[in-house]
Amino acid sequence: MIHLEPFGARVSASSLTHRQVRELVREHHIVVLDDFGAPGSAEAFSTWCEGLGEIMMWPFGPVLELVEADSPTDHIFDHSYVPMHWDGMYKPLIPEFQVFQCVSEPGPGHGGRTTFCDTTRLLRELDEQTLARWREIVVTYRIQNVVHYGGKAVSPLVVPHPRTGEPTLRYNEPPVDGDESFLNKPLHEFAGVEDVVALKEELRKALYDPRYFYAHDWRAGDVVITDNYGLLHGREAFTHRAPRHLRRVHVLGDPHFVNPAVTS
Repeated sequence: MIHLEPFGARVSASSLTHRQVRELVREHHIVVLDDFGAPGSAEAFSTWCEGLGEIMMWPFGPVLELVEADSPTDHIFDHSYVPMHWDGMYKPLIPEFQVFQCVSEPGPGHGGRTTFCDTTRLLRELDEQTLARWREIVVTYRIQNVVHYGGKAVSPLVVPHPRTGEPTLRYNEPPVDGDESFLNKPLHEFAGVEDVVALKEELRKALYDPRYFYAHDWRAGDVVITDNYGLLHGREAFTHRAPRHLRRVHVLGDPHFVNPAVTS
């Protein structure tokens, strides 16, 4: 096993059972599988993911093809950056794991890294005064349902990890102020804080602090499993029409984690 910096691990896929992979992800938050093999079909990838647990189904099925669309209506399918967020924030259930497979890479110098913040470590090392202040903040998010997600979510900024009880950050980072090219902007309402501008800058610095930040540079064939409960993730912009193509599967926790941020 090779430890990544500042968190994560690179391991041999052939030497581990699915159960061992699950436990490594829970411990290291990100696991990169070596020697997984060349990308095959989406069905074969989904079948392998079933060994990690129950697959979360979407209207399109189990596998999301993350590739730039010809006429995108949402930033997920554009070549733009994607702000930090957690997956499933508008859905009834929040998946525990994300499983990514790189079908084709964008190429050197073309961007497109997937970004991650270890929020459990961030909050563990945060000063008590700031943590207490963040605990008082609640954020309401709204976004148009133009693709496979959308609606309204209301979440405290700091919530307990569903498995360990550790404090974690649940935050959908706003897009850059004044960026009119960003597709399908979410709306934010902050409660429990007076200076929202200062808070957003404070959070931005924390999320991208090198002590808690990892960016994965994709290579074709990479398989990466990540902890959606404790991490936030995003994407760096990539060159328009670069051949970046990822697959993503969500794996639910056992027991299921019912999303406290949405109301029926």
